[in-house]
Parts: sequence; C-alpha cells; structure tokens
Amino acid sequence: MTLALTQSDFRAHIKKYLDQVNDDDEVVYIARSIARSNSRSVAVLSQEKLYWMEKALQAKEDSLDYAVARDQLIQRHVLQDDPIVESKDDYWEQFK
Repeated sequence: MTLALTQSDFRAHIKKYLDQVNDDDEVVYIARSIARSNSRSVAVLSQEKLYWMEKALQAKEDSLDYAVARDQLIQRHVLQDDPIVESKDDYWEQFK
C-alpha cells in the first residue's frame, strides 16, 4: 500500500512512517507546501528497494545481476511476476 501524506503529517509521525518504509517495504509520497507555485513532492523508500532498482537499471538485461535484481523487485511487488508458462508433455518426451 502506497501512502500519500502532507509534509506536516509526515513530520508529526515520522517514526511511524519510516518504520512502515523499512518494515513493510512501503513507499511514502510527501506533498510539499501547496502555497508555493513551484510545489514539488518527494518519495521515501527503503535503501534496499532503491539498491535493487538501481542494480536492475545498471545491469545488462541478459545478465545474472539483472535476473537477481529483477527477482528482488518482484518479491517487493515493484514488478509483476512472470506469467506461468504451460508445459507441454511432448517436450519432455524427447529426453526419454
């Protein structure tokens, strides 16, 4: 579950939200002051999640590093799992 908060709410409950980021692997979006014309938002995510995202982006797609990083991101629900491929029994017959 992704959380969207105001800066004031985040500041008032910072320990609670940081625990959710680390313990529950949540992403927290914090809206900065609306009064400013150039208001921006920030996201807080765990260092581990960021590490695996960077690892996946930097690795070559057919490498083991990419496969491991992709698997980690699937476990963290950042990426969807691969679809299940139906096996064909006749494929295995060729090895008998």
